[in-house]
Amino acid sequence: MSLFLSVVPVSEAVATVHRLAGLVPHETVPLAEACGRVLAADVHADVDIPGFTRSVMDGYAVRAADTTGAGDAVPAMLTLRGRILMGKTADQPVKPGECCYIPTGGILPEGTDAVVMAENTEPFGDNILVKKPVAHNENVLQYNEDFKKGETVLSRGRRLSAQDVGILAAVGCADVPVTRKPKIGILSTGNELVPVTETPKIGQVRDVNSYVIAAFVSDHECIPVTYGIVRDDRATFEAALARAVGECDAVLISGGSSKDDRDMAAAVIAQRGEVLIHGVAIAPGKPTIIGRCGTIPVIGLPGHPAATFIVIVVIVRHLLDDMTGSAAPEPVTVTAKLAMNVPSTKGREDYIRVSVRDGIATPLFGKSGLLNTLAKSNGVIRIPAESEGIETGRQVEIILW
Repeated sequence: MSLFLSVVPVSEAVATVHRLAGLVPHETVPLAEACGRVLAADVHADVDIPGFTRSVMDGYAVRAADTTGAGDAVPAMLTLRGRILMGKTADQPVKPGECCYIPTGGILPEGTDAVVMAENTEPFGDNILVKKPVAHNENVLQYNEDFKKGETVLSRGRRLSAQDVGILAAVGCADVPVTRKPKIGILSTGNELVPVTETPKIGQVRDVNSYVIAAFVSDHECIPVTYGIVRDDRATFEAALARAVGECDAVLISGGSSKDDRDMAAAVIAQRGEVLIHGVAIAPGKPTIIGRCGTIPVIGLPGHPAATFIVIVVIVRHLLDDMTGSAAPEPVTVTAKLAMNVPSTKGREDYIRVSVRDGIATPLFGKSGLLNTLAKSNGVIRIPAESEGIETGRQVEIILW
């Protein structure tokens, strides 16, 4: 068996997981449980919103023309014709030279076209002195200005925020169509691994990756299903993978992706399905496996936590977003000045962890097995495959964690 990987560009790896991803079925959840879920269908307004022209301020409903030229020195004097009660219409139209008190959300009375803020007025007997002019429609929300009946208010693929839930309530969407949360199986492989509750002995390390992966999966509206630590035994690994493939919508394997004499992940995936990629031109993360068992995507991740995190951010997130149907935005980026030279090997994408502070990006060089660079960094620089590095002082784009 060759010890060398046949690597592909990152773009090909991403395109492959897009092809592998299958959208999971939809389900309906109560509105109160919809926040954070991914909308599975467009939602339309069932009524005009607002269904009436209303005030957006406490003040006085007026004809804008009656306030022209009003000021502190020479205010416009209007006759007060009562108050508008919430949810009630005025008994009669407001005539020129008149006004009505109106609360925020009150129905604008016939004959008026604007609202003067209460703080720009002063009572004067049965009159109101207006000290500041208003324009036509000022401080007024017009009939169906927000949403028209039948208009799309939220589109499928949107991950619902608290604000979105409010919009769904406004259009009467009590039962929300969402994508079912995909189940993502997580296998941690290696004889050297011990549970986090144990103190490692010489040659042992705690299982870090399953927790990193599970947290990332949860953050992308999927359900992590962990299968514990799988020892480097083919029969044990085959049984664990078979169970995960049978119970989940995708499987992520931590460790066992390196192409050496102990490697069995690629062989078992190939036996049960197909290995599409074994090796990606990315650092860290080169020995990544992308394959499938039947229709279930299976991705083998590097064993080192830093490498694992880079691969799930750069590649695996596309699989998760496609499965949920999420129209997820690209990662948040900022620009900063590079504090020192960053060398790179031409032909692969390098992801260098950095600490960004006060507009300066300081690279945190370290081997992929180090955890401290993850703790100290708040983002990474992507160095394209065609580049041989970036010089000190250059403005660079930082992908924030």
